[in-house]
Amino acid sequence: MDHGFLNGSDFVGITFWIVSIAMWASTIFFFYEGMRVSAKWRTSMVVAGLITFIAAVHYMYMRDFWVATGESPVVYRYIDWVLTVPLQMVEFFLILVAAGAVVSGGSFWRLLVGSLVMIVGGYLGESGMISVLFGFIIGIIGWAIIIWEIFRGEASQAAASKESVTSAFNAMRLIVLVGWIIYPLGYIFGLMMGSVDANTLNWVYNLADFVNKILFGLIIWNAAVKDTA
Repeated sequence: MDHGFLNGSDFVGITFWIVSIAMWASTIFFFYEGMRVSAKWRTSMVVAGLITFIAAVHYMYMRDFWVATGESPVVYRYIDWVLTVPLQMVEFFLILVAAGAVVSGGSFWRLLVGSLVMIVGGYLGESGMISVLFGFIIGIIGWAIIIWEIFRGEASQAAASKESVTSAFNAMRLIVLVGWIIYPLGYIFGLMMGSVDANTLNWVYNLADFVNKILFGLIIWNAAVKDTA
């Protein structure tokens, strides 16, 4: 850290580098593949590329911040999440529209607002602007709105009526249910209980972002390719 370069024994720093490069590579892939699918899927592919593009830029800053200071890049991480998570929620709406499902704008806004409430609540609690417990409660309320919409709400019902996106929709919502559980767990064990150190939280969050953002986009790409064919 004294010379500002990555130490070979810095496992957390290495995960920052890997995720940074993976996000850039995924961005190029999604933008390129977006030109090869049916026109109705191109918006979804562009948004998938934007998600990894935004994450790639922020991971460059998070990577450098970690290598230089050895501290958690909390602000950079939440700026990334406040931009990319709502876009991921928008993807649920976009793939339904691409498949020709009838879904109202209300579903779009519930997913968008739910994601913003979840991220803002988490940040306010982690930054100390409100109590850690209150921030957690706000975040869980936002997450519950999302879970309800994609499992029981209008979006879920619309997906069930369109066989072409059912499998993709199910896989995407599984990521939100199972893949995203790592974030509230990290909040609980890292902030509320203090039983997990910053190093562990950072590499776990890095690997979770790697899977939850890139795999999310690959599922959309797979659905687009199949439907185009």
